[in-house]
Amino acid sequence: MSLALTRDEIGAIALGLPATSKVVQWGGSDVYKVGGKVFAMCGDIYVAFKVTDIGFVVLTEDGPGRQAPYCAKGQWVAVDLDRLDPNEAQGWISTAHALIAAKLAKKVRAELGL
Repeated sequence: MSLALTRDEIGAIALGLPATSKVVQWGGSDVYKVGGKVFAMCGDIYVAFKVTDIGFVVLTEDGPGRQAPYCAKGQWVAVDLDRLDPNEAQGWISTAHALIAAKLAKKVRAELGL
């Protein structure tokens, strides 16, 4: 099995989630947001995304991830694109989306259809 994803493939996964938008910021990174809040970021080398406490441990201690630069205190993980299992990428990015969407105000979630 090949462990490799492209930046475009990450974009397709992220933009396939409900009420997601993309902006390019922070030095040219693709930044994916739900309700104006960031849930994933992708550059040329790695993707970073929000995870649960357990996901943080799994990915940083036993998996291919590391603490995301500038975001680790908030339970964010960075995984190199060539080390991210394509079969797991959808799940991790979907979970990141759900974690951030859950923090949005009830009214905002309703407006977004979440």
